Order: sequence, then C-alpha cells, then structure tokens
Amino acid sequence: MEVNPPKQEHLLALKVMRLTKPTLFTNIPVTCEEKDLPGDLFNQLMRDDPSTVNGAEVLMLGEMLTLPQNFGNIFLGETFSSYISVHNDSNQVVKDILVKADLQTSSQRLNLSASNAAVAELKPDCCIDDVIHHEVKEIGTHILVCAVSYTTQAGEKMYFRKFFKFQVLKPLDVKTKFYNAETDEVFLEAQIQNITTSPMFMEKVSLEPSIMYNVTELNSVSQAGECVSTFRSRAYLQPMDTRQYLYCLKPKKEFAEKAGIIKGVTVIGKLDIVWKTNLGERGRLQTSQLQRMAPGYGDVRLSLEAIPDTVNLEEPFHITCKITNCSSERTMDLVLEMCNTNSIHWCGISGRQLGKLHPSSSLCLALTLLSSVQGLQSVSGLRLTDTFLKRTYEYDDIAQVCVVSSAIKVES
Repeated sequence: MEVNPPKQEHLLALKVMRLTKPTLFTNIPVTCEEKDLPGDLFNQLMRDDPSTVNGAEVLMLGEMLTLPQNFGNIFLGETFSSYISVHNDSNQVVKDILVKADLQTSSQRLNLSASNAAVAELKPDCCIDDVIHHEVKEIGTHILVCAVSYTTQAGEKMYFRKFFKFQVLKPLDVKTKFYNAETDEVFLEAQIQNITTSPMFMEKVSLEPSIMYNVTELNSVSQAGECVSTFRSRAYLQPMDTRQYLYCLKPKKEFAEKAGIIKGVTVIGKLDIVWKTNLGERGRLQTSQLQRMAPGYGDVRLSLEAIPDTVNLEEPFHITCKITNCSSERTMDLVLEMCNTNSIHWCGISGRQLGKLHPSSSLCLALTLLSSVQGLQSVSGLRLTDTFLKRTYEYDDIAQVCVVSSAIKVES
C-alpha cells in the first residue's frame, strides 16, 4: 500500500490586508420616557457612553472612528492600496526571499511590486513588508496574485502563492446629450448620477475639448463680481441623485469653416470627473472621447451672424447672413430671392446675383427687413438658386425676433 508523504509546511507566512481609511462610528440609541419603568437609566447609559456626542446622545453618529471589518467596496477610478507582509515563522534563517504581487484583470496582468530584487536573508520572527497602490481603471473581477519564493538552510527552493479576488464596481452613471446650434456652436449636457451607497463630494467636473474646439462652462453665474456655482454650496451628490452639467463648445477660428461643414462623426472631447467619499478618499474618472453626429447642411448652408432680439413694429432692422458653399469640388453661381410672408417684409431687390462662390468658401450678406405684426415672428422667405444646376434652396424659420410697438423703446 502506497502512502503519500505529508505535505511540507512552509517556513514563511504571507498576510495580505487592504488599506482603507476608517469610518465614523455609529451606535443605535436606546432610550425611553421618564415615566417608563427604566426611568432615566437608558439615558444615563447613553450619556456615559464615550462614543456618543455630549448633548446629542440620541444621534446615531458619534465622534469616534472605527476600522473597517471587511474588504469593503472598490469603485472604478479609486486607488486600491494593500499591505503585504511575509513573516518568518520558523527558527531558521531563510535566504533569497522574493515577493511578487501581480494584479490580474480581464484584459491584462500588472506587476505591482515595489521592487523585484530578492532579499538576501530573513531571520526568525522577522518580516518583509510592502505597500502597493494601483488606480483601478477597469470594472469587473480583479485577482491579486501574491507569490513568495525562498531557499531553506538545506538549500531547498520553495515556492507558494495566494489569490485574493475582488470586484470593482461602477461609481457613476454618465449620460450625454448634444444640441447643435444654428451657428457652429455645440452644447453638451452631461447627466451624472451617483450609483454608490454613500454621498459624494463632487470636487471637479470639467470638459477637456478636442483640438478643434474651445469650451465654456455654463455651470456658474456672476454675482457681485464673483463666480458662483449654480449648485450653490450643495457640492454633495447623494446616492442615486443626478446632476446636470452644461458646456458650450465653439470651433477655434482656424477650424471654424471646417467645423461648419464637416460630415459624419465629430470628436468633441472628454469629461474629467473628480470626487471624494467618506473621509477624503479621492476617485477620478475620465470618459472616452465623446462623439456627436454632425448635422448635414447639403450643398449650401445659410446661417445668421447677427440679428437683433427685439425690433420695433413697422421699422426696418438689419440682419447679417453667412452663405457657405459646402461642396469641396464645385463652384456655384448663386441668385438670391426674398419672398415676403404675412408678417415679414424684405427691403431691397429680389433676384439679384451674388456672384460665384468657390468650394468651401463663404460670403456675408447684409439684409434689411421689417415686420407688420407684433409678437414673436419667424424670419422666413429666403431662396438661393444655383444657376449652374438650376437648383433652388429654400430657407424658412431661420430665426425669430420679438416685435413690439414703436411706442416701446427698444434698447440697442
């Protein structure tokens, strides 16, 4: 009968602990009214409890800190810190100790060891300590693999390893919406929801634009010469709460024409989000490049460069139009026609020649019109005809103006 030899015990012991900050101690208050049987006994016990706050004993939140009793949650964007200790439990000197820590994710294996050099010897009751840090950049299952190799006094090479498995959760739900203005401006609305179980302090939410755009944050207002956040002092985002951030992107001057006629998908930029949780643990997320589907303008694009917000009834006012040849190959010979509507009347000669417009080039045109009806009126009735192809492009509802009685003074 064959007997398997007993498994040799290792001379070294490996301990791995996650390093996290403590949390505020919470207690459950037990109290009663004075006319009840215990009288003031429960209240006196709470007052004598060192974990309660003087004068606020019935509050669950105390002034003491408590160390975490479990592994806890790790969220994407946070820093995972761990303490690794190798202790010599034997009574002999161990030589050539090498401790290696790797983090295995679904897509890669990362070496987290501070040093890959072996320790020459480790005496009894001595230990080798190491602290590793890693910013978590993937969600899903992570496995911390700690391997230890050493040589005994007898010259035998020994090796063992341990696995520590944990899940990385998603802390925020980010949704984006794009709004294309009549000009080349693009408005981005970012909806950020806290999907963790604890409040977050939103330290920074910014948009890093692509090389083609300049960005303006629309999340603050000017009051008494100071910039005040639209969220006021409520920088905390409670669990499952959502907050909207708004940004305006405008093409840089050197890209303005290209941005106006670009087809297909346009790269806008990426969001950079920084938050803090509990006692100041910082987390950071950066989205991938945000993309929006650019609007198609056809062969000819007409946009407004200048128009007043409010005009007087039956008094001429001026607008400035910009006409762009969106074709990259064909020169156009354009004719402008102005058609009156029930409320909008154009001043000037209709059917005039605008001349030749080369590919990807633009021209600005000053036009005069008046309104015969009060209220919010739509500017319509412009027609552009390409004499080469005999094709007419119609432009209605270009913009809106508020028409008021001439007795009301309109501020310029």
